[in-house]
Amino acid sequence: MRKTALTLILFFIFSQPICTQQNTSPYEWKWKRDGIWLGSGIAGTALGLSIIKNKEPFTDAEINRFIIQQDNINFLDRWVAGKYSETASKNSDIPFTMSFAAPLVLLLDDDVNNHTGQFMGMYLQALTTTSTLFTISAGITRRARPYVYNTTTKTLESKKRITATRSFFSGHVAATATASFFAAKVYQDYNPDSPAIPYIYAGAAILPATVGYFRMRAGQHFLTDVLVGYGIGALVGYYTPVLHQKKNESISLSPVMDQNFFGENYQAISLKYDF
Repeated sequence: MRKTALTLILFFIFSQPICTQQNTSPYEWKWKRDGIWLGSGIAGTALGLSIIKNKEPFTDAEINRFIIQQDNINFLDRWVAGKYSETASKNSDIPFTMSFAAPLVLLLDDDVNNHTGQFMGMYLQALTTTSTLFTISAGITRRARPYVYNTTTKTLESKKRITATRSFFSGHVAATATASFFAAKVYQDYNPDSPAIPYIYAGAAILPATVGYFRMRAGQHFLTDVLVGYGIGALVGYYTPVLHQKKNESISLSPVMDQNFFGENYQAISLKYDF
């Protein structure tokens, strides 16, 4: 997840100018706010990666204690403990990779394409925000992945790698939900009357759920890891476009000159409020 996200971030930063064009975009880009947002996302991701790099792997004693005490795992997660499947792990990468491309399909729409820089800037903000939350969480927590509890097919050496300590929360699910819900919200904002909106959101919901299913089958994450990742990713993906929406000018003032019932001229100011 980290390598894919960072590759996309670096590619688009150096290949896409961020600009706002006077057209039909429902969004606005403010350089001060959005520059700080994007820069903070990149810096936060770098910080999280550095924390992860300096984590301590599990010791033999810790691994043995996990296996002995696995009955103490909460009931939502207990059934995932010990699962491990390389095939499921590879299968999870398919919808995960597809999700990153989903928002880019919107660039086939002329209205969106006319604001490519603005669109890509928002997309990068969403990805880096989720990436920051994921990397820092994965860095400061030491929750064992479900495969650490496996006593048959997973080797002890693999359980003693730093990656085994990064179960919370699911970065794959979070990134997928971010991309898919971002795409759904942008589509809705550009096509508010489209009958396809419910189906777009259904697809946005199914994609990260599919990734989460395979990540649990693979023994990479517990159910709660998946649920937290799903929630964070969906919120970031949906609300990033919301926070960029143009504000409607609902209150307006205008001068009025007219003649009353008695034929007298008058001047006034009209206050108009649209709701």
